[in-house]
Amino acid sequence: MAINQSYLKMMTESDAADLISNDFKVLGAAAKKLAGHAVRLGSLGFGTSFLKWVASFAAIYLLILDRTNWKSNILTGLLIPYIFFTLPSILFDIFRGEVGKWIAFVGVVLRLFFPKRFPEWLELPAVLILLIVVAPSLYADTVRGDWIGVVICLLIAGYLLQEHIRAAGGFRDAFTKPGGISNTVGIIILFVYPVWAIVLYIL
Repeated sequence: MAINQSYLKMMTESDAADLISNDFKVLGAAAKKLAGHAVRLGSLGFGTSFLKWVASFAAIYLLILDRTNWKSNILTGLLIPYIFFTLPSILFDIFRGEVGKWIAFVGVVLRLFFPKRFPEWLELPAVLILLIVVAPSLYADTVRGDWIGVVICLLIAGYLLQEHIRAAGGFRDAFTKPGGISNTVGIIILFVYPVWAIVLYIL
C-alpha cells in the first residue's frame, strides 16, 4: 500500500512538473508572438510616419517650386489642404499653438495694412498657417487622422497629376519638358502616403 502511495506521489509531482513546463512553453511562444507583432506594428507605424513626412515635404516642395504649367492658382491652392492633412503631428501642433497664432496675426496685419510689403509668394503659406490655426477640432483632430483625410489627399494627388499631364501636353511631355520632371516626380510622391495608409486601413 505504501508503495502505491509513493508511486502516486511521484506521478503527481511528475504531472505537476510537466504542467509547469508546458505553461512556460506556452508563455514563451506567446511572448515571441507578442514581440513579433509589436515589431511589425512598430515598423508599420514608423513607415506611415516617415511617408507622411515625405508626402508633406513633397507638397511643400511643389508649393515653393512654383514652376508648373498650370494655368490657374487653383491647382497650386489644392496643395494647401494636402499639406494640412499630411503635415506631421509635431509640426501641426506647433503651428496650431501660440507660434502659429503669432505668425497668422503678423501675416494678416501685413496683408491688411501693408499690402505692398507683403510678397505674393507668401500668400499661400500664410493661408496654410491661418487654416491650421482656425480649423475646427472636427477637421484638425478627427478628419485629419481618419481615413477621410487620406482619401481627400489621394483625390487631390490624382487631380493634380491629371491636370499637370494635360497642361504639359501628355504623359511623355510631362517628363521631358524643362521643369516637367521635377514637378511630375513631386506629384507622384504625393500618392505614396495616401496609398500606403489606405492599404493599412484595408488590412
